[in-house]
Amino acid sequence: MRLDHLAIAAETLEEGVAWAEDKLGVTFLPGGKHARFGTHNRLLGLKDGLYLEVIAVDPDATSDGPRWFGLDSFTGPPRLANWICEPADFDAWLRHGMRAVPMARGDLRWDMGAPEDGSLPMGGGFPTVLRWHTDTPPGQSLPASGCALQRLTIRHPQAEGLAAELAPALSDPRVAFEPAATVSLSAMMQTPLGAVTL
Repeated sequence: MRLDHLAIAAETLEEGVAWAEDKLGVTFLPGGKHARFGTHNRLLGLKDGLYLEVIAVDPDATSDGPRWFGLDSFTGPPRLANWICEPADFDAWLRHGMRAVPMARGDLRWDMGAPEDGSLPMGGGFPTVLRWHTDTPPGQSLPASGCALQRLTIRHPQAEGLAAELAPALSDPRVAFEPAATVSLSAMMQTPLGAVTL
């Protein structure tokens, strides 16, 4: 299982991008729209084939059902809300309510694991899984931004169980689990402004 990207959720894309750019000292690039879920995004290339996404409900679009990433119920300031991985066996990791949803944006094609109710797997403690149908996903094609992920911390009431479930497939030393009363994610980043935590 390979860490693919991290997602910052926001009430509006403009608010999320402004927050992330201020924190990181870099400019996000145009992403696109996800017609299936009525959302849109902007992207930032990170070191080691990773990327960072800011995603929000697209006010000019509709969705046939619940939006993904818990965006229908998202409120408050922008924050890191989701981590997305590509497992070697996509179907085997469709767990915690995820079902395969075919996705397309521009020339990109992929399958996404998304619970039917639009929630995040285990409240965001378990990674959303995807399967790319391209040799050049955004993590490979986005220009370098000068930012790199140093550590991703997943805080969750069932942190030990999540770590144990993922251990056979996920060996990324940057990913850590910590017990906590509520679910939250944080990413320590190296940026042009120095060390920053999202």
